[in-house]
Amino acid sequence: MKIKYTPAILGFALVVVISGCATAPEKPVEQAEPAPFVSDYPTRDRVEYVLNCVAQHGGLTYITQYACGCKIDKIAEKLNFAEYEAAKTFTYLTKGQTGDAAAAMRDPAQSKDLRKRLKEAEQYAEKSCFVK
Repeated sequence: MKIKYTPAILGFALVVVISGCATAPEKPVEQAEPAPFVSDYPTRDRVEYVLNCVAQHGGLTYITQYACGCKIDKIAEKLNFAEYEAAKTFTYLTKGQTGDAAAAMRDPAQSKDLRKRLKEAEQYAEKSCFVK
């Protein structure tokens, strides 16, 4: 009689083990890696910046290309594209202008703040990327 009940007992034990595994608490999910930095700078503007930077630093070499690409990435960490674009616009519109002609773009608090932040971001980028 023992042999008759053995398969039933084993089957019951298997069902208990399987259902026990299904009700076991889940292990905590490991922390996901932080998302990589993604900026809102359009590719066209990044390329334009790198090409201008390369031209200012002696022409196209692997070193200048890498350093200038690094530089725009570091600037993008400090300023979003709208701030960068506004700061560059204020800078371009005040270059070579003096007196009242430049005052409208040079003197507002927003202009001063954005130009200062851009200058600080560029200095940070030059130190971080070893631009010579």
